[in-house]
Amino acid sequence: MIKTVTLNAAVDKTVEVQDFRLGSVNRITKLQMDAGGKGINVSKVIRALNGESMALGVLAGRNGEFIQAEIEHRGISHDFLFVQGETRTNLKIVDPLNSTFTDINEPGIMISEAAIQEIEDRIFKDLDSETSLVLSGSIPGSVPSSIYRRWLERAKALGGKTFLDADGELLREGLKAKPYLVKPNRHELEHFLGQKLSGLDDIAKAARDLLSQGVEVIVVSLGSEGALFAYQEQVIHAQALPVEVKSTVGAGDAMVAALTLVPPGEDYLLRAVRWAIAASAAQVITPGTQPPELAKVLSYLEQVQYQRLA
Repeated sequence: MIKTVTLNAAVDKTVEVQDFRLGSVNRITKLQMDAGGKGINVSKVIRALNGESMALGVLAGRNGEFIQAEIEHRGISHDFLFVQGETRTNLKIVDPLNSTFTDINEPGIMISEAAIQEIEDRIFKDLDSETSLVLSGSIPGSVPSSIYRRWLERAKALGGKTFLDADGELLREGLKAKPYLVKPNRHELEHFLGQKLSGLDDIAKAARDLLSQGVEVIVVSLGSEGALFAYQEQVIHAQALPVEVKSTVGAGDAMVAALTLVPPGEDYLLRAVRWAIAASAAQVITPGTQPPELAKVLSYLEQVQYQRLA
């Protein structure tokens, strides 16, 4: 079983605006509403890849009802806790003319200590050595930044496989739990280190340092430059596939989803590289935060180009 947790779910409202201008009246040419939040996005892609997951987290109000209905429509198992308030709406502005993607994200609802404890009880119900736990995305301001670390440590103690995709203090604290896999993007890794990473050699060194601290797999997403993967003594840089980008939202979540489904064994890292890059490419050609088509992912697998770094 794969369990994904989304403490700051959202309705993703994606609008297309030709030649988007600040300080001007802009006309929307397309509009799309999706169930969002990083953990939810991971569950959507897992399902698209014919995997199974349990989506957990906090929802509220009509937006929460919309998200739950969308999750159920996609055939994804869930165990959401409903609380008072209204789940946030995140606005994604896509300008095809200038190839820009702008996110305007709301902060999210307040979650009480009692609600957090209830979610924790649901997460760890039946969690064992056959369970993967994915903690990803932001948290509301009322939730302590140590929450992911606490849950990662508890899951590891039970023998679970742990995945972390977070930024800032959530990443800093979460790394102390030594998750199985961590997937920062370049900016998040630079923020964590407090320094700029000028090239692949710097990123590879930072990845190796994290491996030496107890993390087993590091994946650094690099946007149009692809991604860097580090595992055991191996470091691989994979190029991004040359596809027409319709939305960058969810590309990292697609990577995480694919990585949860790659079993250990011979040539693990190469299989992880191919599936992560193919899933990410199939995601960015998909409008909004809809999951990618499995056929597209499969068609991209053999197109992935990579190089081993010394």
